[in-house]
Amino acid sequence: MIQDPSRSTDVLTEFPRFLDIKGLIEQDFVLIFGEKTSAKFLERWPTTFMQKVIIQSKGLHFSQDLQDLIDSADSAVKEDETDVAGWDQDLASILLLLYLIPPSAQGRKRPGKMSARQAEKHLVVFKKAGTNIHDYLDAIEESTQPYLLAMGTKKNNIHAYYIILNKKAILCKSVSGLGAFDELFKDHFVFGASYSKVLHNMYTFVQTTVFQIDIGKVKESPRVAELRARFMHSRADCQ
Repeated sequence: MIQDPSRSTDVLTEFPRFLDIKGLIEQDFVLIFGEKTSAKFLERWPTTFMQKVIIQSKGLHFSQDLQDLIDSADSAVKEDETDVAGWDQDLASILLLLYLIPPSAQGRKRPGKMSARQAEKHLVVFKKAGTNIHDYLDAIEESTQPYLLAMGTKKNNIHAYYIILNKKAILCKSVSGLGAFDELFKDHFVFGASYSKVLHNMYTFVQTTVFQIDIGKVKESPRVAELRARFMHSRADCQ
């Protein structure tokens, strides 16, 4: 079904248990790639990549949006100095990739370069706890590539994450930003969804550098290849 464009959007209708049974995306991803590959993001991001992303981001041209994310991601910053409206440490560190790997070109129909702040909405959208999720889904005007819906009292206090795909909401197993992003990434392979054009380079970096899937087979932008080489060179355990 997922390889047939005329049927792929019906997968969640045909198999509705994906919507309310947590962990099925992980289960299917393991069947495709094995447990070792499946575990790589959650194992390697906090220990190998998070701090590197923060350090590299500090060398970018300053903007207040960038600095707010760095403050949220950097555990060295005192809690009372961070923006209470910001994302939690894990998700903030992932969103920094949008600054290190700028959004991809949108094509001829939508000329102009998209900012990292604008691209964030293609990855995660925040809604206050209590928002009617059915009304939210009904209000979606066009099908988009998978993204996270984070629901909570504020961005750094999320009660539940959902993956929004084909105007349906898949409840994430994890309530952490790190775990939810892990599920979102795997969702692309389980349901045969292509990467968002805006986020394509960022997702490619996660695929080849963190998960180490299809290295050398996937076309990487010069920026992705440069950043991957820089990260691998700085620590042998990235091999």
